[in-house]
Formats: sequence, C-alpha cells, structure tokens
Amino acid sequence: MPDSQTVGLTPDSQYVELAVEVFAMLADATRVRLILALRDGELPVNALAEIAGKTPAAVSQHLAKMRLARLVATRQEGTKVFYHLQNGHAWQLVADAIHQAEHTLGIAPNHGMAAHASWGAAE
Repeated sequence: MPDSQTVGLTPDSQYVELAVEVFAMLADATRVRLILALRDGELPVNALAEIAGKTPAAVSQHLAKMRLARLVATRQEGTKVFYHLQNGHAWQLVADAIHQAEHTLGIAPNHGMAAHASWGAAE
C-alpha cells in the first residue's frame, strides 16, 4: 500500500497535467528570480522589480500570474502590497532545478540516484 509521500508519483497519476502547469509557470527566468527573492520572506513589488531587473509593471504581471497559480500570496499594509511564497514547494522546485543546472555544468558533485531510490518502492 503506498504511503502519503508516494501517492501521485506514478506515471498514471491524475496530477501529471497539473505538475506540467507548475513547470510551465516556472519556465520563465523572471519568475524564477522572483521565487528566489521571496525565499527569505515577503517583499513589495518595487523591491522585487529591482532584484529582478524589470519594471514594476512587468513584475506585477508576473506576480499576478503566480498568484493565480497559487505560487505566491499577498498581504496588504496601507497602500503597499507585499508578496510571499504560498508554501515552500515552488522554492524547492527552483532550488532543485538550479542544482540540476550545476550538475549539467559539472559544478556540483555527482551523487547519483541512491537518495531517491525509495521514492517509488512499495513498502
């Protein structure tokens, strides 16, 4: 019987299409930069725009899409809107993608699949 950590981790999972939508949402350098910037807490649009090297209007458009996808959430203080990550999953996906890029470039040591061998194993 599969445990709660392996539910959905099969090729016929009902979540495959939703996972693809998450990857599509993250397939943008500005959005990846925004997620990295929000790792340690909330920030307003102007600060995020400066970090991402984009205009506040462009960053607002990205954040609106990310909010609809439930990757980020907001908190309003007066007239200022602060953004924060909805949960740690988007940040973990971005971190894993960056680590994969490091492996691709030969920067990170090769550690193989031993750490992940139990993901699909039946108990």
